Amino acid sequence: MKTRFIIPFLFAARLLFAAETPNILLICIDDLRPELNCYGVEYILSPNIDRLAEKGRVFNHHYVNAPSCGPSRFTLLTGRYGPPGNDAIFERAKWVKENPADVPPSMPEWFRKHGFTTVSVGKVSHHPGGLGGADWNDENAIELPDAWDRYLMPVGEWEHPRGAMHGLAHGEIRGKTEAMDVFQSAEGGDEIYPDGLIAKEGLNQLGILAASGKPFFLAIGLLKPHLPFGAPAEYMKPYEKISLPPPPHPSKPEGKTTWHGSGEFMKYNRWGKDPRKDPEFAEACRKHYAACVSYADKHVGDILKKLEETGADKNTVVLLWGDHGWHLGEHAIWGKHSLFEESLHSPLIIRYPGIEKPGEKTDAVVETLDIFPTLCELAGIPNPDFAQGVSLAAQLENPEAEGHAALGYKSNADTLRTKTHRITVHKDGFVELYDHTSPEKETVNVADKNPELVDQLKQQLAAKRK
Repeated sequence: MKTRFIIPFLFAARLLFAAETPNILLICIDDLRPELNCYGVEYILSPNIDRLAEKGRVFNHHYVNAPSCGPSRFTLLTGRYGPPGNDAIFERAKWVKENPADVPPSMPEWFRKHGFTTVSVGKVSHHPGGLGGADWNDENAIELPDAWDRYLMPVGEWEHPRGAMHGLAHGEIRGKTEAMDVFQSAEGGDEIYPDGLIAKEGLNQLGILAASGKPFFLAIGLLKPHLPFGAPAEYMKPYEKISLPPPPHPSKPEGKTTWHGSGEFMKYNRWGKDPRKDPEFAEACRKHYAACVSYADKHVGDILKKLEETGADKNTVVLLWGDHGWHLGEHAIWGKHSLFEESLHSPLIIRYPGIEKPGEKTDAVVETLDIFPTLCELAGIPNPDFAQGVSLAAQLENPEAEGHAALGYKSNADTLRTKTHRITVHKDGFVELYDHTSPEKETVNVADKNPELVDQLKQQLAAKRK
């Protein structure tokens, strides 16, 4: 962030929060693309997240740094680019063990060092509950060392965090993936699926923390709409009789791209159907995804209501974040793991008391890496010099403020999203360039027609990757 924004914004934040240090409430939602009413998807029922948006700042062009859970959460929780694989946070744990002095503190550890009680409930790091081992419940295998005063994952009928992560109703645990239905809509209350238990424990922790009198950093991670798409039947009913608009660009792209065959999705029981060939089945999948979004929205509403009941809402920064996007048939992909827009574009909403121009959205391009320094600035604690992101103070003060290019990566390619273009550079040197000012957007590779722009963006990407 440019220096001219720092002093005015910090001064304003101190006035807003008076003499108290503000709390942080971080809500992470797994596999949530901007499939929300407040992002313009009119058929989605997301009233609670929409109300949060009306009182805060919606970032229309927030991009994650990796299209998979583990590496995306690495950037959120460390403020740094990291390894591209799902074990990224566990790799960091090994670095901490081997060279503790050389590894910068994580975001929750930083807040903990500055007097905050830090609590994690559900899926905040890659494993729900933040532990490793065969069933993700080994207390000797901590995913994010020194980060949390409490890291909690209620499992109920699902026996352990691994079972809950891919669980369906009434304790059904994924064994062989092909034996588990890709979607489900079971009769019963919120707690017949794991998120009901996560939300309940989140409410419990929120009450405890609000009554403690100490500043807190509470992170609550919801699992849905992650596969399999399972939610109580009441959340499916509003979608049963409606027709969804067809997905844009549903064909597999021609030429070399980061397209993939939707392996995770295709492993589930699909009753012999393929959404790439069966429009009726594709719509059913999309409706069950929508039901999962509405189910997650209900929990967000309960969390925000509890925050208000405790009175802590008057002194709490609320940040809602989706850990990456998800293709629902675009480019003939059902899943994430590409470097297309659909995999990297995810929701980001920030609300705090006294925010300037509440409800106004910003079109600034920003990235997940920016969250760590932003929360530090809002909390009035030092902004760590090791964090590689840029505080979003400018956009929070003025939704018209410019953003910056967003970096994304997989093991075989890097991508840079600017306000007008996306460039993707494969490890073998092949380049994709897409023009977001054109109707074709990410369906036509225009790299060959724009050599000078390719060179310019490659230099920007290389500088960012350093």
